[in-house]
Amino acid sequence: MSRVLFEVLARHAAQQPAAVALRGERGALRYGELPGAIAALADACRDDTGTVGLIADNGPHWALADLAMLAAGRSLVPLPLFFSPAQAAHALRDAGVTSLLVDPALPLPEPLASLPREALPLPAGCGRLQRIRLPWASTRTLPAGTAKITYTSGSTGAPKGVCLDAETQLAQARALAAAVGAGPGDVHLAALPLATLLENIGGVYAPLLAGAETRLPSLAAVGLSGASGFQPQALLAQLQAASANTLILVPQQLLALVRAIEAGASAPPSLRVVAVGGASVSPRLIDRAVALGLPVYEGYGLSECSSVVALNRPGAARPGSVGRPLPGLDVQVSDRGELVVSGRGFLGYVGEAERAADAPVATGDLGHFDADGYLHLDGRSKNLIVTAFGRNVSPEWIERELTEAAAIPQAAVFGDGQPSLSAVIASTASDAAIDAALAAVNALLPDYARVRRWLRADAPFSTANQQLTANGRPRRAAIVAAYGARLAALHEETETP
Repeated sequence: MSRVLFEVLARHAAQQPAAVALRGERGALRYGELPGAIAALADACRDDTGTVGLIADNGPHWALADLAMLAAGRSLVPLPLFFSPAQAAHALRDAGVTSLLVDPALPLPEPLASLPREALPLPAGCGRLQRIRLPWASTRTLPAGTAKITYTSGSTGAPKGVCLDAETQLAQARALAAAVGAGPGDVHLAALPLATLLENIGGVYAPLLAGAETRLPSLAAVGLSGASGFQPQALLAQLQAASANTLILVPQQLLALVRAIEAGASAPPSLRVVAVGGASVSPRLIDRAVALGLPVYEGYGLSECSSVVALNRPGAARPGSVGRPLPGLDVQVSDRGELVVSGRGFLGYVGEAERAADAPVATGDLGHFDADGYLHLDGRSKNLIVTAFGRNVSPEWIERELTEAAAIPQAAVFGDGQPSLSAVIASTASDAAIDAALAAVNALLPDYARVRRWLRADAPFSTANQQLTANGRPRRAAIVAAYGARLAALHEETETP
C-alpha cells in the first residue's frame, strides 16, 4: 500500500508539479519536488536497518522524515514533544529504537544530547534533521509489516506502543480524504502535534493523497505549548493567513476558539470542515460553534484502528452523534454495549502477541446506533459509574458539560458506589464562580447525574503530572491516587447525618 502512496505522489508531481505539497514557516515544497526529497532522505538512512525514532517540532521536516521511513520500509516511532523524559526513554527502549532523527533546534536530555550527530539531506526551507545512533540500543522483534509504532499515554501506566502497518494507515487516510471532500487546491492547517496519530493520518497522508496542501507551522505558531497550553488567537491568525479549508482539533481547542470568537474575534471564512475528536464533545459546544459559522463535525476513533473510525461530514451529520463509520470499517455493538470495530485494525502492542490487522478490535467504548446508522457514544466501559441507587452514569458525559463552563476548564467526575457524584475541578476561578457554574450545569442534568460536591485540584491535570492523556482525557487512576483520600473524606463529611 505504501507503493500506492508513492505512485499517487508521482502522479501529482506529473500533473501539478508547481502545486504546494508541504509549507512550513520558512519555505514550501512543491509536488514536483516531493518525490526526490523523500528519496534522498530515505537513501541517507538505508545503512541502518533498525527501528527509527523521531523527535521534532511540526514542520515539513517532520513530514519528510515520516514519508522517507515509509519509503525505506523502516519502522518509525514518532515521539510527542509533551512526553516526559521518562516516557520518551521508555518508548525508545520498549520499541528497540536504534537510531533517532532529531530536530537540532530542540533540547535533548542526557545522554542523548552528548551523542554524535549526522546531518541529513533536506531541501532548503524545510527545516533540519540530524541522526543520532543509539549505541546501547537492543533490537526488538516487532510484528511483521510494522511501519509505525504510536505510543498512547492511555489512562494508566507507561505509554503503550501500538503497531500499525502502512496499508491500514493509508486506507484510513484515503477514506478520510473522501469523507471531507479533500482535493487539489485545498489547504489543511495542522493544529495538533504531528506525533499524534490523528494529525499524522488526517493532516499529512490524507491531504497528500488528495493532492492538497498541508500547512505545517510550528506548534508555538498555532498556539500550542506543552501538553495543554493553547492560545486561540495564534491559531486564528494562522487560519486567516493560510485561508485554510480543513482543520483538526481536540475539544479543548474548539472550546477556546469558540470563546475567542464569541469575544469578538473573526471566524475564518475559508473553513469547510473542522473535525473534532480525541475526547468527548458537548453537543452544546458544537451548537455554539456552528452558530458562529464554524463548520464543526465530531468524529470518533482510536489508535488501534489508525485513528478515525466514524465522522460526521458535510451532507451527513447528526448533532449528538460521532457520525457514520468510514467506508471499509464495520462497527458492531456487543451484548454488553461495547463497540467492536472490524476491517482495519492493528498488528499488536509492542512486546505482546501479534494479531491479524483485520481482526476485530474491542474498543472499550460503549455506544449505540440510531435508526439512520449514526453512532452515539455512551462512555468508557471501565469508567462507568454505578451509584448507590443503581443508576449508571458515564463520567465523560458530565465532564464535557462541566468543562463548557468558563469557570471549570478541567474536571474529573467520580462516585461509583456513592449516593451522588463528586468532582475534582482544576480551576483558577473563585469558589463562588465554580459553585455558580455547577448549579447552572446541574440544572440541565437529571437528578442522578448532578455533581453534589467538589474539591479543587492542587494543579491543572497535565501529561507532566500523569493526570491527563495526550488527547486531553483525565487519567482517572492517577487522579484518584492524588485525591482519593480527600474525595472519600468529602463523601463521609457530606453523607454523615
